[in-house]
Amino acid sequence: MMESYISVLTKGACRSEENGMFLCRDYDQRKAFLSSSVKDVVSQFGMETIILYTAVMLKKRIVVYHPKLEALQEFTRTLPAFAWHRQDWSIVLPYVHQNQEEIEALKNCTGYVAGFHDPDVSNRPDLYDVYVNLSESNITVSPGAKEALTLGKLHKDIGQLILQSAEDPETSDSQIIKDICGKTREILATLRSFAEASNDHEKPAINTELLRQKRFPPATENFLFHLGAAEQMLQT
Repeated sequence: MMESYISVLTKGACRSEENGMFLCRDYDQRKAFLSSSVKDVVSQFGMETIILYTAVMLKKRIVVYHPKLEALQEFTRTLPAFAWHRQDWSIVLPYVHQNQEEIEALKNCTGYVAGFHDPDVSNRPDLYDVYVNLSESNITVSPGAKEALTLGKLHKDIGQLILQSAEDPETSDSQIIKDICGKTREILATLRSFAEASNDHEKPAINTELLRQKRFPPATENFLFHLGAAEQMLQT
């Protein structure tokens, strides 16, 4: 067993008499990421899906309630696909209990998608920026997060793109994600156009003054500032 493990770790492959050849390349991690349906999320929440997209992009705290564990697992694992460029499914905590140990661990996370089967979590605004009552198809933004999650024309355009892509019966989940990712790349390219490096050894950071001088609509400027922070691109 140890020999096979080391072989997979170092060579990406191992052979056994019972199972033949195992190749890591035959198990693309991205296929696992695509196993849940973005189309189902959009079908359930429609234009409000843009709230979920924005919250994931800004690394906000998303709490999801549903009495059935299977529904929580399916839904929560879908949301990181809205920020496909990060490939980060570690933010998903599909089943959290309201005990002290798990709640304290949750509070130490900066951004997450956490599933709860206890409806009382709706009374814990200290745990979320966005609360999703999955059983009732309802999304609530907490008062403390409304400024960061203010929506404007840019968000409407993204929301319409997501909606149109998902409503096409011929469009697959992977294509919907590609469409979203394409728009995200455009936004990130705009953000990077305001980045400067102070020296050769530092990562380029957003020049906030240049961003302000562009005079974007307030909601767009606000989103770009918060996205710059989420992408660790703001000047310190």
